[in-house]
Amino acid sequence: MIIVMRKNATVKETGAVLKKIEELGYKPHISSGEERTIIGVVGDDRRVPMDQVFEPMEGVERTIPVLQPFKLASKEFRPSSTVVKVGNVAIGGDEVVVMAGPCAVESEEQLLAIARIVKEAGAKVLRGGAFKPRTSPYSFQGMGSRGLELLALARKETGLPVVTEVMAASDIELVASFTDIIQVGARNMQNFSLLAELGKCHQPVLLKRGMMNTLEELLMSAEYILSNGNQQVILCERGIRTFEKYTRNTLDITAVPLVKQLSHLPIIVDPSHATGKWDLVSAASRAAVAAGADGLIIEVHPQPDQALSDGPQSLKPERFLSLMKDLQKVAAAIGKKM
Repeated sequence: MIIVMRKNATVKETGAVLKKIEELGYKPHISSGEERTIIGVVGDDRRVPMDQVFEPMEGVERTIPVLQPFKLASKEFRPSSTVVKVGNVAIGGDEVVVMAGPCAVESEEQLLAIARIVKEAGAKVLRGGAFKPRTSPYSFQGMGSRGLELLALARKETGLPVVTEVMAASDIELVASFTDIIQVGARNMQNFSLLAELGKCHQPVLLKRGMMNTLEELLMSAEYILSNGNQQVILCERGIRTFEKYTRNTLDITAVPLVKQLSHLPIIVDPSHATGKWDLVSAASRAAVAAGADGLIIEVHPQPDQALSDGPQSLKPERFLSLMKDLQKVAAAIGKKM
């Protein structure tokens, strides 16, 4: 449920409402706008007639039931779009933010070279995996903590904020100390204990949709992070598993406008994992920007045939540069900039 405070509600009146919410065993979440304060009430509100409790209170204008199962992620709770800020980068505003880099950090030389390339091409965030969840236990699993150190080194040299994946709740503090955005991969989208712990940290979280999960399930996973206190959540559509065999996954392009209708959270698209083929990445990227995506996360590698992870879907630097030029035209056509 949402409690809408009056335009002239005092701090004392708002405090009384917050106190009442907690006395009843619920958790309040405040969203302060220019004119009004909105308080989200999280918990099973069926056991208490909420409108009868709160509408008579001083400073309360009205109560509104949230019909969606995802409360804090819903457009009902926050009609205006959430903008997640990472340094000077704003994700969810009028700029399409591109995150780019190798699937996996392989060496200092490799990472620094790619970081310089993607920055020069116009990327605003450096991506790179230090811990790699792989289908086969015999595949390259990432460089671990050394990979995190190299990401921090690349950030220092280029000024690009970095995003990398965390796989276990026990690693959150370590990953957070080296990176700017913590990624939750598709395989961990419903690792609820991990999500709850990420809700307790104060770092932006990039939450990828699971390959066999619905949009509602994605938003409910975001709810775990939001309800535990972290409001800096970025959603990511990275393709879902279907019967199609010509691509690695199937890019659900309708996820972008649908999330925009349902939620205030920003959403980016991962065309690399969605297609699994480098020669489809450019077309998928253009389509994502045209559909209204707030950003893209793209894999780039100078020698894809020698990459230790996901080489077939990685763009060579020259192709990434060409794509970035094309995306400027698409973004301008829908009133955005790169």
